[in-house]
Amino acid sequence: MTDDHVPVSAEASGTWTLGDLPVRRIGFGAMRLPGRIAFDNTSVADRTRSVRVLRRAVELGVNHIDTAAFYFSSLRSANELINAALAPYPDDLVIVTKVGPRRDRMGAWTTWARPEELRGDVEENLRQLGRDHVDVVNFRMNERTSADIEEYVGALAELRDAGLVRHVGVSDVDTELLARAQKVTPVVCVQNRFGLGTGRPGDADLLRSCAGQGIAFVPFFAIAGSGGHAGATGTAESPAVERIAAAHGASPAQIRLAWTLHQGPNVLAIPGTGDPEHLAQNVAAGAIRLSGEELRALAG
Repeated sequence: MTDDHVPVSAEASGTWTLGDLPVRRIGFGAMRLPGRIAFDNTSVADRTRSVRVLRRAVELGVNHIDTAAFYFSSLRSANELINAALAPYPDDLVIVTKVGPRRDRMGAWTTWARPEELRGDVEENLRQLGRDHVDVVNFRMNERTSADIEEYVGALAELRDAGLVRHVGVSDVDTELLARAQKVTPVVCVQNRFGLGTGRPGDADLLRSCAGQGIAFVPFFAIAGSGGHAGATGTAESPAVERIAAAHGASPAQIRLAWTLHQGPNVLAIPGTGDPEHLAQNVAAGAIRLSGEELRALAG
């Protein structure tokens, strides 16, 4: 149960070392900063509010921000908002981006990047962020690119050796793809869709594999679940989630985040929001401790 008298801080969620970079297990996802509706160019966020959310996240102890150059609306870019809000960057701030998916200037999805195009995509992230390197770059797979995973992670390894990337991660992989990537270069994190009630076949094996190798497992859509990019609005909660939330004086979203963190010490959370109030609630979820009985009820 959270305590109203205890200041909200990401420190309560614990820490994990991402490669050689210590991060608090509650981080922040930047996808919803450019607009209320992700990947909708007509949905434009208030710039002042987005900057305030980012600065407040750091004030609350968040030191792990997940972003991408393809997070933008017609007037806002997540990376450039991060730059405006937080540069010069705190020494302990870890910024993670991803490459692979691409959108054109009108916001439409285009052809996935080829291995030789990753350098340009990483350099675009650096330009927008105003940095000379990215702490972690994840390559996000799809059905076509998974056949060439070795070429993609190899290209990122070359960028690491050139000093543009500090660590390499992968996204939307299974245990077999992770093993193939690991044969080419060390992988510090796996970023997959994962959440309470939205598990996929092989999730348990992948989590165990990551834990055994000291690899961070970083779920996306941990709150949104089946809502995906549209968010959790309208998603019906199970009676167990509602009951446990009431017992902790918490929201269902906070219980979902707490459950996520309880899946292993290497599991990180990157909930995204453009709302300062929701941000504080997300960070506070890192202090919720679920009992064994509650975890069994949620699993049922």
